[in-house]
Amino acid sequence: MWDGHSCPSTLAMSKKLKSNKKSLSGIRVLVGRARHQAGVLSVELRKLGAEVIEIPFIEMRKPKSFKPLDAALKNLNTYDWLILTSVNGVEAMWERIEKLREGHDFSRAASASKSKPALAAGGPLLRIAAIGPATKKAIEQRGMKVDVVPKEYVAESVVRSLKKKVKGKRVLLVRAKVARDVIPRELSKAGAHVDVVEAYETVVPNSSRARLRAALKNSKKRPHVVTFTSSSTVRNFVELLGSRRAIKSAQAVRGRGRPRHIELDGVRMASIGPVTSATLRELGLPVDIAAKEFTIPGLIKAIVEAVASASRIKGLEVSH
Repeated sequence: MWDGHSCPSTLAMSKKLKSNKKSLSGIRVLVGRARHQAGVLSVELRKLGAEVIEIPFIEMRKPKSFKPLDAALKNLNTYDWLILTSVNGVEAMWERIEKLREGHDFSRAASASKSKPALAAGGPLLRIAAIGPATKKAIEQRGMKVDVVPKEYVAESVVRSLKKKVKGKRVLLVRAKVARDVIPRELSKAGAHVDVVEAYETVVPNSSRARLRAALKNSKKRPHVVTFTSSSTVRNFVELLGSRRAIKSAQAVRGRGRPRHIELDGVRMASIGPVTSATLRELGLPVDIAAKEFTIPGLIKAIVEAVASASRIKGLEVSH
């Protein structure tokens, strides 16, 4: 869900990695992003010679009711700030706007494009905050201006960027059904009136269960690296393994000790950022590879560097 840390664009990162062409030759990487999002990560990994295994750990679904989101969108003129924390949130919100626009005028601006309903329902007073470069790009592609992108693309940095700007202001946070409450809690403490609306929800794709277990069971085909791009992908990965009950039981017995996932011996866990890493550790999984720049390009760079710095990955010779 979180995008990056002062990170260069995907294009810039691709140029940097050209000199490392085929640097992931012989390495199998499991990409667990949602089906419609796996493309960029998979394509870039394949360019570097990796064998990519795509098994989604997460699936996006519409919320049970659009009423709260619809009501908020129809009353955007009453808000001072709109916060979007993921590309999924942008896409889900925009899809809803398109469905509603025939019956509601989303812009008072005469210059608003007929093909793209503007979100400036309150005129230039509505300001938008995006949690990272991917989210910012998705917003701008829809003709909107992004006013704030935090230095670090995690919830805590969003709070630091906005807490001095929101006292007495009305803030709309559009996000997934289940998400951390850092932003609404801390901005409320800073004096903002925060409304949180659900634009989509994430669920475990049951069709991935057998495929994941089969991939891990075959020692000749099992991945060397598993990528995690959000806390949800971590939790769903554990759910797909059927390990959640065993984890809780082991943690209760061992206290802070972490249970061993035997089926994952020899598999490296690659995390996109600190929140995702914390979830991995919480569920007893190691953080073997951590992106320094919390974006997809940053994650790829971290994997390349990890492979380059080791002559072996748990007994497998790395060929270049």
